[in-house]
Amino acid sequence: MVPGGPVLVEGPVEVVMEDGTTAVSDRWLVALCACRRSRSFPFCDTSHRRRRRD
Repeated sequence: MVPGGPVLVEGPVEVVMEDGTTAVSDRWLVALCACRRSRSFPFCDTSHRRRRRD
């Protein structure tokens, strides 16, 4: 884990979400969002840099 940042995982990756859906990435390195502010959650897209926490 990166303090204050994403969780880096070697891919490919399948993430099962709380609602039972599956998010898939076939990239060789995947950044999983730890702050839940990403527009492409569960994957980190760095959009959290422009968004404030509630």
